[in-house]
Amino acid sequence: MTSLTPPAPASALHPRAGRRCHNVLNSLHSTHYFSPDAGRELAELGITSPRAVNFAVRTAAMGPVGAGAVTAAFYNYKHELVARHVPAIWRTASPEDVLAARLRAVDTTLRRLLGEEAVASPEMAEAAELALRATEACSRSARPLYSAHADLPVPEQPHLALWHAATLLREHRGDGHLTALQYAELDGLEALVSHTATGKGMTPKWNFTTRGWNQEDWDAAVQRLHARGLHDGVTELTEAGVELRRDVEEATDRLDRAPYEHLGAAAVERLTELGTVFAGAALKAGAFPADLLGKE
Repeated sequence: MTSLTPPAPASALHPRAGRRCHNVLNSLHSTHYFSPDAGRELAELGITSPRAVNFAVRTAAMGPVGAGAVTAAFYNYKHELVARHVPAIWRTASPEDVLAARLRAVDTTLRRLLGEEAVASPEMAEAAELALRATEACSRSARPLYSAHADLPVPEQPHLALWHAATLLREHRGDGHLTALQYAELDGLEALVSHTATGKGMTPKWNFTTRGWNQEDWDAAVQRLHARGLHDGVTELTEAGVELRRDVEEATDRLDRAPYEHLGAAAVERLTELGTVFAGAALKAGAFPADLLGKE
């Protein structure tokens, strides 16, 4: 029988090369979610709730959509929280104004975290060029957040161009990840609970703060996973749960491989190297809360 999978070329990427590259670029993208600069910029537009700020900056590329569209695209946020702020945010500020404010906040944040020398460095321009080249192979199909952001213009300044490309690559992988989660039959909260149990996701505290869930919701999801033999009912995944999460990540890798195959193994390695330096500097500068990740 003829295999449906063609043999991999000798220069093929390592199976996790795209994931590693995405992880460091996603760290750069995510800095603005925890930055006081975003809150300050959106407060000037009249959006002051931290949760409303989060919905506004990530949703604005899709236009003035309603709560249903946001809940579907975000997947793991409690709908009642989304509906509390969307579409009300668009009666306060237009998506266009939010997008402009977000880019100003990103500019201020990256300059503060990385320093002016890094922002103006040849390495920053190189990283931007490589990341943008990778985005040339992204697909719009069934990827609403990626596709909406792909309609936005590429900023001229290299550090903002890198952030823009990192955003496209993050949302491209994220949209594909939701397909993998649905195939694994993990709902939004079960996805969060199982990710937290790996030690690589946000702590329950931050899931409650940012996603709108409460302890009762969390405990119910734990019990649903426990009934499927995926969770020990306390804080740990079972062997089957670990395997399922591994399958989800590997499926996400497959759905997200095109940008990195397009870029090529050597360039992906170089982009990962550059991104690691910039993401490391941001982390060292305090870009993220110390208690953001972990099981407790």
